Amino acid sequence: MSRDFGSRTYMPRQGTSTRAALQTGSTQWRSASDVATDPSDVLAAHRVALEPYYKTVADEVDLYEAAYSVRMPMMLKGPTGCGKTRFVEYMAWKLNKPLITVACNEDMTASDLVGRFLLDANGTRWQDGPLAVAARHGAICYLDEVVEARQDTTVVIHPLTDARRVLPLEKKGELLQAHPDFQIVISYNPGYQSLMKDLKQSTKQRFGALDFSYPEHEVEAEIVAHESGVAMDVSKKLVHIGERARNLKGHGLDEGISTRMLIYAGSLIAQGVPALAACRVALVRPITDDPDMRDALDSAVTTYF
Repeated sequence: MSRDFGSRTYMPRQGTSTRAALQTGSTQWRSASDVATDPSDVLAAHRVALEPYYKTVADEVDLYEAAYSVRMPMMLKGPTGCGKTRFVEYMAWKLNKPLITVACNEDMTASDLVGRFLLDANGTRWQDGPLAVAARHGAICYLDEVVEARQDTTVVIHPLTDARRVLPLEKKGELLQAHPDFQIVISYNPGYQSLMKDLKQSTKQRFGALDFSYPEHEVEAEIVAHESGVAMDVSKKLVHIGERARNLKGHGLDEGISTRMLIYAGSLIAQGVPALAACRVALVRPITDDPDMRDALDSAVTTYF
């Protein structure tokens, strides 16, 4: 029987996650020999020392490990707050590889990724961009929401995503050969794609892909409880609200309530905020300004709280 790779999960980085993991003894720290502390290590700040909490649902971990073993570029597709970024963080920790994350935006230029010459007291000097740093020293480079960047910017990754594995630094006159440990990972939300914001086929076909979505009810409730610190019965109520809101996507809502938002609501409740107020602040008000839709979501909240 085939497995569904669409049910995966995500938890935002929070102090409550670390606290809960320490209480359960599930958190694993890298030893001093595993995590570089040498100040000359340019990737020291990008090493993941504390295991990110990630709930494995299907074969996504095994598939990613196989992809990394052959340095296949990977593309993570799914709605906001469903697990893409946390999954990359977890895999970087599991593989013990540095992770350089770039939040893509429409103002980002190729120079922002590759590098540029800078002026200082001694004249001009070259400074590698995050993509060049990752390629030169052997990190995983994660381009988050890559479709937000202009297409003339994203094409600079093409030489790194085929058999050449090179990055031309044209302004510097250097052809940078990627480090053997280098891998590039991109993510985007297909629900937002349009003719103006989509990846070219010439880009898509250079990547393997994993589909991400919101997890099933019991798994999501477990995640929300773990990450926020609320009791399981409260967590299940929050998940019910989230599921009802997701059914409204395309019927008044552009996007449903994400797992991340449910954890935010749970975190407020765990801090003593009344459930109705926590849901209003963390779930209802952020996703819509329409009075009728707010009333509908508020009604869903009062059904459970």
